[in-house]
Amino acid sequence: MNDGTVTEALKGQARIAAYVKTLPDAPGVYRMLDANAAVLYVGKAKSLKKRVASYAKAGGHTERIARMVTETSEMLFVTTASEVEALLLESNLIKRLKPRYNVSYRDDKSFPNILLRQDHEFPQLLKHRGAKSSKGIYFGPFASAGAVNRTLNTLQRAFLLRSCSDSVFESRTRPCLLHQIKRCSAPCTGRIEKEAYAELVREAEVFLTGKSRTVQALLVKEMGEASESLDFERAARYRDRIRAMSHIQLHQGINPITFSEADVFAAFSEGGQTCIQVFFFRAGQNWGNRPYFPKHDRELSLEEVLESFVGQFYDEREAPKRILLSHDIPNCALLAEALSVRQNFRVEIAVPQRGEKRDILQMALQNAREQLARRMAENSAQRELLEGVAETFGLEAPPRRIEVYDNSHIQGAQALGAMIVAGANGFEKGEYRKFNIRSTELTPGDDYAMMREVLTRRFSRLIKENEADEAKAKWPSLALIDGGPGQLAVACQVFADLGVEDVAVVGISKGPDRDAGREHLYMPAREPFRLDPRSPVLYYLQRLRDEAHRFAIGGHRQRRSKAIGANPLDEIGGVGASRKRALLQHFGSAKAVSAASLVDLQAVAGVSGALAKKIYDFFHPNG
Repeated sequence: MNDGTVTEALKGQARIAAYVKTLPDAPGVYRMLDANAAVLYVGKAKSLKKRVASYAKAGGHTERIARMVTETSEMLFVTTASEVEALLLESNLIKRLKPRYNVSYRDDKSFPNILLRQDHEFPQLLKHRGAKSSKGIYFGPFASAGAVNRTLNTLQRAFLLRSCSDSVFESRTRPCLLHQIKRCSAPCTGRIEKEAYAELVREAEVFLTGKSRTVQALLVKEMGEASESLDFERAARYRDRIRAMSHIQLHQGINPITFSEADVFAAFSEGGQTCIQVFFFRAGQNWGNRPYFPKHDRELSLEEVLESFVGQFYDEREAPKRILLSHDIPNCALLAEALSVRQNFRVEIAVPQRGEKRDILQMALQNAREQLARRMAENSAQRELLEGVAETFGLEAPPRRIEVYDNSHIQGAQALGAMIVAGANGFEKGEYRKFNIRSTELTPGDDYAMMREVLTRRFSRLIKENEADEAKAKWPSLALIDGGPGQLAVACQVFADLGVEDVAVVGISKGPDRDAGREHLYMPAREPFRLDPRSPVLYYLQRLRDEAHRFAIGGHRQRRSKAIGANPLDEIGGVGASRKRALLQHFGSAKAVSAASLVDLQAVAGVSGALAKKIYDFFHPNG
């Protein structure tokens, strides 16, 4: 260390030592903050006094801990009733604050489930995500929405249960297309008796709880009986359902025999990066897997990374009764106790040494190894592309963060701006943003004014957050604008007005006849230029531009669909779903409701005189 570094380290130790005198010999959680009040590290301790005192020692620290101590300017503490409670709080804070020196990972949406509703006489089978507030039986979690959708499609063929909403179910007068293609038994129009439908529901429940062979054997028997009685049409229906069940079983991959429910975590590390593969097993079936790439200091052991990851993984998720790990973790018993307290049942955490569980873990570990190899290869290629971008645009270093901007509208209607983000790890979809164009003075279809509003809003907010030291990681190195010299001039003017000087800006426009490969590139104080049509950098810029265009178009279509589906009756207080349905059934359309007289409105069932007056006044504000 040089003299300055030594001095800073001593200051950090002194600040930490000052806290030790007043700390209790009790469990709790501590936070280490830097000079800008940003959280550096969150940790738990059986004894806050002893743990914090260990940081105040003059030596014996790893390089990571030494850096952390040097940067520490302040500490915050929370005492807890037990070490278990401290562990739970630690996981929650790490996940929420994402400190620099902790293990952290991008937490995607909650995992989807399949819900078999039980609050209707004809239960519905549907995909569910979020809080389990609806009455019914939940099956999951599934690793992805795609896995759920594939399973639901096959379950429709196997059990013919309805997937439509209650409002659609009640309004049907004839079977829908799903009945025609043999994916629904059409209970909405009485094509199946209530008792027969209930039997289908029971079979689906038995199948999803892991007793698929039982249901399959029953259907095989009934198919044989139908064939013997020469009822070949009914036998064919059973045959199709059996095939659908077999399809599910084939796509579930490895299904365990020695256990029915577990989450499997297999971790593999190389080159300072880690992949953790998570497999979900429920009801004796494999319901998919997902890879994670947690961010962590290179000095951390694989066991420490895995322990922190598992704790954060279950911070807002339900844990199963069994968790299988590829490596022993330091606080295995404590973590199992903490999860058991949270779930109100015993959670077992184990590292299998032999048998089927060990074989499944080895398979998961192989997946983790291969996934990490693919990611490292992709990152290497990505680094080469970013180096090429830096060389093409004369940047001092490869861009750490690229933001790409595009607009979408139809003759000015539902105008929307979009921003996508890319970096060393490819597209960062969690950072994408949409901008609903707010200006009332903007001429419809004025792309320049739209771009000016989007960039002004984006960078004004970034500057404000940067003053509070919140947005350094989100400050772009390069802004790529979809457009020609006009859009580039607008971007340069916005940056000049806001005082933005450290962001390179480039415009990219398609060539004559909008041919891909003939793009023109525009930069301030530089003549427009083109790249070799076979240049990898050009392909990369095209991908960025096309991704921004896709995101903008998608957002615009959502706005347009919402506007098309909007109903003025939704804006009237007191008109709920049932009264809205009654009005539309009585008059035929919202337009006819708007033209109805006060007397006609009062004639609708469920519409009182006061509500009729309210509806009439809404459509006739001037009397």
